[in-house]
Amino acid sequence: MIAAGIVLLTVGGVDLTRRSLTGMRRAIVLAVLGLVVLIASAGADAAVWSFVAVGVAAAWALATPDRRGGRAGFWPVALVVTVAALAVALLGVRQDQGPLGEVWPSHSPLGAVSLDVAVLVAGALVFLLESGNVIVRIALRDGDVPVEERAATLKGGRLIGPIERVLVFALTLTGAFTLLAAVLAAKGIVRFPEISRDGEGGIRAEYFLIGSLVSWTTALAVAFLVWWGTSI
Repeated sequence: MIAAGIVLLTVGGVDLTRRSLTGMRRAIVLAVLGLVVLIASAGADAAVWSFVAVGVAAAWALATPDRRGGRAGFWPVALVVTVAALAVALLGVRQDQGPLGEVWPSHSPLGAVSLDVAVLVAGALVFLLESGNVIVRIALRDGDVPVEERAATLKGGRLIGPIERVLVFALTLTGAFTLLAAVLAAKGIVRFPEISRDGEGGIRAEYFLIGSLVSWTTALAVAFLVWWGTSI
């Protein structure tokens, strides 16, 4: 299970770096990130999976569009999903979690949380922050939303999206489905004035529907992965 967390954490870290930095600073931070992943994974007795994670993250970064990028297709998403699912299916929660597992605190305010579970949850949260936005951009660019209309679509999506995905993720794992439904309904209510001013092409409505559905699906899929990993 820790392997899936390492993969999600690495991919999410790469996307956060791409979002925040450019040029040489980006290259330096990415190199440091890769080194930290390798060292930390070795300490958790998961060194092999750190190389897998770095490879997947490199393929993801090369294939997925940044804010100015073009079409990428969904194969990078399928790659991450496949590798993460295989990691959960093959490993589960390990009994021997390496030197880091031995010094990991056995108790927390949330109860007993192992190193494997903590890494998986941390990876899921980091992945949802910016990589979720990347997945939404892939869906919109592979759909029928015209390029020239994107700047005129709904405002604040890059900020609201991560918050929304984290909420969906947390509420799903805690079983607060009534509150989850209320949160999703509230988004539609808040966005209704902008959507109601849509033109004949219905660009804002299409943008809202595609973006929301892809964002929710991403959060639910990651929540399912964590639930599956902790249930094995």
